[in-house]
Amino acid sequence: MREPTKYLLSEAQMPTVWNNLAVELDASPHLHPGTGQPVGEAELSGIFPREIVRQELSREVDIPIPEEVREIYTRWRPSPLVRAKGLERALQTPARIFFKYEGVSPSGSHKANTAVAQAYYNKQDGTRRLATETGAGQWGSSLAFASALFGLELKVFMVRASYGQKPYRRALMHTYGGVCVPSPSTETAAGRKILAQDPDCPGSLGIATSEALEVAMKEPGTRYAAGSVLNHVLLHQTIIGQEAILQLAMADVEADEVIGCVGGGSNFAGFAFPFLRQKLKRGGRGPRIVGVEPAACPSMTRGRLAYDFGDTTGLTPLVRMHTLGHAFIPPSLHAGGLRYHGVAPLISRALERGLVDAVAVPQIDCFEAGVMFARSEGIVPAPESTHAIAATVAEALRCREAGEARTIVFNLSGHGHFDMASYEKYLQGELEDATLDEKALAASLALVPQPHAPKVAVPA
Repeated sequence: MREPTKYLLSEAQMPTVWNNLAVELDASPHLHPGTGQPVGEAELSGIFPREIVRQELSREVDIPIPEEVREIYTRWRPSPLVRAKGLERALQTPARIFFKYEGVSPSGSHKANTAVAQAYYNKQDGTRRLATETGAGQWGSSLAFASALFGLELKVFMVRASYGQKPYRRALMHTYGGVCVPSPSTETAAGRKILAQDPDCPGSLGIATSEALEVAMKEPGTRYAAGSVLNHVLLHQTIIGQEAILQLAMADVEADEVIGCVGGGSNFAGFAFPFLRQKLKRGGRGPRIVGVEPAACPSMTRGRLAYDFGDTTGLTPLVRMHTLGHAFIPPSLHAGGLRYHGVAPLISRALERGLVDAVAVPQIDCFEAGVMFARSEGIVPAPESTHAIAATVAEALRCREAGEARTIVFNLSGHGHFDMASYEKYLQGELEDATLDEKALAASLALVPQPHAPKVAVPA
């Protein structure tokens, strides 16, 4: 009997809860930059709806998914788990390769999982308008889709480098009813200050976050929506890993290697954390879990573990994370969704405890892997996802050399249909490896704040 290539769950099998690993990972509190004390509901309620604040601070093990959110999820969930037999043949590897495909969502990426949840909670709380940042545009277009469903207005500050590289992402936001402007912009004090210093600034997710937060803080009826990094965002994405575990059981295999790309960390955590929970329950027995980042923006592999701001101008609480410094502006990578100066606090905590590994991959290697995947599997991956594919290819080739039939599972976080200009550059030999500016990195790290000692114990 032929072995299946695609593993599908029914709607009835879709998870009913999100996994919260804040307790298992012994999460550090977010701190108020002025007092050094842990922030509470009062400090966060001005920019987030009540339920999002509760989830951000929650220590519950599982949080139920509202039925209205689950109903919308069924438009594309459960997403498929696919055996990458074409890639296996291309690599001539004994490894079994599977990918979880999140590009089936209406906006084409995993970001819709939290966009729908956040739009729902904001609508429930009486929010009229949302403000947010976006890098490559997956988050902005996903939140525009979700905002349309719930009748919310949306303002998106899109990192200037990606705004120019990916015109059809911003067109998708406009189609859904959102308003998208390049960041830094002249619409906020933060943007005007940066443009005065550098009129050609390519922007960064930190700058765009500052602009979105400024709008949310100043305009009545407007709240901020985060696309990554924060605890509640990672929480909403854990539906991915939960489904993948059920689908691997259908295939009668267990993962030896779990791989995902990392910018702020939502797709990696959403995929990997359910596997990590299983591993912790088994006393550390389980798959190697690997986060893959750009070599030119290496916050996991080169960042400092410290309390830092999540945005450039210092409007956020201080969060304990691996950071390149909130002032760091990464090179203009085509994987714009990975151009963030820090990594989610929960992922940073897992890194600190040695529960996950991190690797950094150059841009050219990623596009090479992406083209190989497209030619063997037929799906053009988002530039962000090619980082996970590059690490998968490297492990599969290692298995070939060692004669090991390991099971590798990675998250294909989105498709690259709006990124074809980047692929064309690669195919024409015009794409270059972005390089890390060591002087800029040192200068940025020097600005990482040294907060007061927190009033509660912070994990060592």
